[in-house]
Order: sequence, then C-alpha cells, then structure tokens
Amino acid sequence: MHLIQDQAELEAVIAKLEQSSFVTVDTEFIRETTFWPILCLIQMAAPGVTALVDPLAKNIDLAPFFRLMANEKVTKVFHAARQDIEIVFHLGDMIPHPVFDTQVAAMVCGFGDSVSYDQLVQKVTGTRLDKSSRFTDWRHRPLSHKQLEYALADVTYLIEVYEYLRTELEREDRAHWLTEEMDVLTARETYDPHPDDAWKRLKMRVRKPQELAIVQALAAWRDREARERDVPRQRVVKDDAIYEIAQQGPRDSQALGRLRSTPKGWERSSTAAALLEIVNQALDLPKEQLPKMPKQVHQPEGSGAAVELLKVLLKLIAEKEGVAPKVLASGDDLEKIAGEGENATVPALSGWRREVFGERALQLVRGEVGLKFEKRRIVEFDIAAAE
Repeated sequence: MHLIQDQAELEAVIAKLEQSSFVTVDTEFIRETTFWPILCLIQMAAPGVTALVDPLAKNIDLAPFFRLMANEKVTKVFHAARQDIEIVFHLGDMIPHPVFDTQVAAMVCGFGDSVSYDQLVQKVTGTRLDKSSRFTDWRHRPLSHKQLEYALADVTYLIEVYEYLRTELEREDRAHWLTEEMDVLTARETYDPHPDDAWKRLKMRVRKPQELAIVQALAAWRDREARERDVPRQRVVKDDAIYEIAQQGPRDSQALGRLRSTPKGWERSSTAAALLEIVNQALDLPKEQLPKMPKQVHQPEGSGAAVELLKVLLKLIAEKEGVAPKVLASGDDLEKIAGEGENATVPALSGWRREVFGERALQLVRGEVGLKFEKRRIVEFDIAAAE
C-alpha cells in the first residue's frame, strides 16, 4: 500500500488515469475546527490503476489532479459527491465534470433513500467492508497500512458499483434521470453561496421586518468572518444568539451582555463590537428600506389529508417504478402540490419527475384519480373510467 508524496509520481499516475473513460474518486478530510475542509487524502482508481495521494506532502502540487477533474473525456465517479466536490472547488476553483454520483444513481435504481457506500457495496458485490477506520484523524502521519487499505477500498469497490449502476440505468432507459441530477450537483452556485444569502439557511424565528433585517445582516457578517478566519460559523456566533439578538435588538455591550445566548464577558470582545455595529446599522434602517417578510403559505383546510393521500400515491408509484420515493418528490413538494396544485414550483412538477409522478399527483389533487383497496392492496384508478 503506497502513498504518493512525490510530484513526478503524481504526474505519472494521473497520466494513466486519464487514459480511462472513468475514474472513481474519494477524499478524506477534517473540518471540525475550520470553515473550509482540510484535505488530507485523495483516493482514485480505474480498471488496473489505483492511487493514494498525500495532499499534505510538502512537495506536492495538485494541479495534475485538478486537470483530471476537468477532463471532459473522463467521468468522475463519486459516492455522495457533494462534500468531495466542495473540496475540489475550494482548492482548485473548478467543478469536476462530468460526474456520476453512485448514491443518486442507487436511488434511481431502487436501492432506497441515501444508501451508504458500504451498504451499496455489500448489495452489489457481496463484500462487507471494514469501516473501523472511519473516524481516523487523517492529518496524522504516517498513515497505517490499515488506514490506507480502508481508504483505497472506498474507490476500488466503487468501480464495480459504478459499472453495475450504469448498466442498470441504460437497461431501464433512465440515464437522463441521472443527468438532470448531476446538472444541479455540478452547478457552481451550489458550492459558492453568497454571504448575503446566508440567512436563508437559518430556521426563521422572526416576527417583523426589523428583526429580519438584523438576522440578514448578522448572518452575512458571520459568514464573511468565518471564511476570513477559517473557523466554523458557530465559532463566530451561534444561531441561537442571532435569533435572540434579532428579537432584543441590543445597542450596546451592556445590553448584549444581558442576553442568555452569549457567553459571559463576550460582550467586551472585538467580535462583539463588530456585531453591535452591524445591529445598530440594521436598527437605524428607514422603514422603506426594511426587508419584506417572506410570504407565509397557508395551506387550505383539508390539505393535510391531501398530503397523506399524495404520500400513498408516491409510495405506490415509487414501488412500481423501482425507485426511492425521495428521488421523485420531497415532503415539501407534496405539501405545495396539495396546496397550490399546478401553480406549485417544485422539482416534482418538472422534467422526468413530472412524467413519472407529478402529473399523476395533480390528477389526484383535481379528483381525476382515486385510491382504493383491492385484494388487500391499495391501488390507483381513473375516476372517470370507473364511473
């Protein structure tokens, strides 16, 4: 088991991988104490080629790796790709393309919602992986043989998994389903959110525009601070503190120090001083410059029961099509379809999802499709035909 720590060796193995039509990729990283993940290990494999690359080695330049990630002739195969792609984007300022995510493909092929890598490997290959090294501190050197063996298994078995899923997608004529999902996964905006939009990730607990103005300003300020200092957002200021500050509107350190969600003495720090400046600016906004409160969509009476019926329909269609229900529609999709019908702007009503599930869901909402028990099973039927 060999760890590549030399530039010439990295160039040579990348040249071999570039000859393949696909390469399986995984990364090991640490991010508990930083805003950006610390890349500690890169694993890659293709038929007849394997590579373990040490990105922490002093003389390693990852340019060849990023070149491979950008190579349009080589499909990059990940399992649960989002965090791996985030790392490549941050370090290489690029998005790998084309990409095949085996977790998404597995959902399309009926392996259930968000199936783990080891579960998928066992189902496809019959091999039970040893996951005892999962919580390793990957920054520590030297890495043991067992650690490297564990890491390499994350890409070697992925070859067989990929080939199986690709064949299944082609056999079921569902390759285009995955293409739509990969377009979202490889969109640059997925990994480069603007700090001004950071407030959208918070669970809203505000009641009026002035509180929303404080939440928006603090969330953006916290995001910039966390990025600049390379620390987790919660290390700058916790979510609960943002909510309480928005509601109480403290203008000075004394008022800030009285809040229950901030540590004792924190109000005298330089961070707190910057925070108070942001809060005062938000509090002094003229009424006409305050943000508009997000519209609360009130579901019509009886929509809760409609959602339950849609859940039954979703399960029926998912079982019929052999896919995970989550692939076809989310709970939020169902609530909006129940309340807004055709006007609902949700993924379930666009592309292949509409063809497979969304149109039938709308027919159920319009009363054109019904559900009934038949031979101890629930089945759907066309109401007009039944009449």
